[in-house]
Amino acid sequence: MKVNIGVPEKHLQEVADKLQVLLADEHILYTKTRNYHWNVVGDNFSEMHLFFEKQYGDLAEIIDEVAERIRMIGHYSTGRLVDFLKLTNLLEPEYTSKQSEQIKNLLDDHETIIRSLRELITEFSDKQKDLGSSDFVTGLLRQHEKMAWMLRSYLSK
Repeated sequence: MKVNIGVPEKHLQEVADKLQVLLADEHILYTKTRNYHWNVVGDNFSEMHLFFEKQYGDLAEIIDEVAERIRMIGHYSTGRLVDFLKLTNLLEPEYTSKQSEQIKNLLDDHETIIRSLRELITEFSDKQKDLGSSDFVTGLLRQHEKMAWMLRSYLSK
């Protein structure tokens, strides 16, 4: 059934397309975080193992929310890994078990997503006139800022 929420279909399609990219970014970040959870080493292994587990758990919830938002506005969510790799803005570096590199890689990805979310907030509200999606990504922005802050706290200047 067609969605009739006061936003033209053309605009909803544009929002869905942008959210598909976000969904891909979230999946790549989730996978990278899970990889680091499995492969972290060091004298604080237990702490970092649990820290990464909390972060990928939060990302799993975000992924579900983004996919459901795409469905709410009348479109199907991307769900194949090959599609995520085509859509993502994130890079996959070589494997590393060094905590400082793992944390820096994840922080860079969160900050990339944060910058993208800032653009989407304005684009969704001003260009597509979709205040619901604008509000939705504003909430995601806060979550990623908090996760980035926690990662940043592990890095010394």
